[in-house]
Amino acid sequence: MFGDIIWLIILFSFFMPTLEKRMLEYNRLKLIRVIEKKRKSRVITIIHRQESISFFGLPISRYIDIEDSEQILRAIRLTPDDMPIDLVLHTPGGLVLAASQIAQALKRHPAKVTVFVPHYAMSGGTLIALAADEIVMDENAVLGPVDPQLGNYPAASLLKTLRVKGPQNVDDNTVVMADIAEKAILQIKDFVYDLLKEKMDPDKAEKLAEELSTGRWTHDYPLDIERLRAIGINITVGLPDYIYDLMELYRQTDQRRPSVNYIPLPYKSGNDHNGKSQ
Repeated sequence: MFGDIIWLIILFSFFMPTLEKRMLEYNRLKLIRVIEKKRKSRVITIIHRQESISFFGLPISRYIDIEDSEQILRAIRLTPDDMPIDLVLHTPGGLVLAASQIAQALKRHPAKVTVFVPHYAMSGGTLIALAADEIVMDENAVLGPVDPQLGNYPAASLLKTLRVKGPQNVDDNTVVMADIAEKAILQIKDFVYDLLKEKMDPDKAEKLAEELSTGRWTHDYPLDIERLRAIGINITVGLPDYIYDLMELYRQTDQRRPSVNYIPLPYKSGNDHNGKSQ
């Protein structure tokens, strides 16, 4: 009898992560459907966080890849031309090919496209956001530069190395990499310009494409709302509560020693912790 109970506990522990995952997926889809009915739109999410895999819960990091672009392009194809698209975007970036395909598909969609950024959308995420008709961000959210990276090196830095040292003082591999870097920068710059030229004055679009793609900042530099507006990107500040509710269903993998702790309740201003007015 006792042995049977032990086996039941083991089986329950084995299948519990799968059941929890299915329930989480159900709750995500349920909330997405609620948002779609409220906004009369197609809701798509690109949310990359560490996720646990297999029974051992090993963490993996996610980024924009070809599988993402295939799924999103399919979702856009299934959306009527007169239906708006709402994209919830939370990503460190990823493959230029995948991000470019997503951005082009969003740009071509006839109805309004809105991108919601609750925390950050860097690199390829920024490229996707630039394709939207409206970018809605949390007041503390950030975007980032879209300058291309070749391996571990920024394309702009490879070009600068060649200029500073001269072609005669570097090896052939560096010369080849610098040539590729120059092409990559021009390609991204042209792509960003194509995304923006119909939304703003062409001269402003060209200047903005130059700033974002040519290595003015480091690739991980956070462009906050003030700086984004200063360089000419229109941002709407303030996310609906249901976007935050949706993000709660995409939590980070639990860690053994959490580095951040707080009581997850909203506090009222002007009240102490006993509920009495100060």
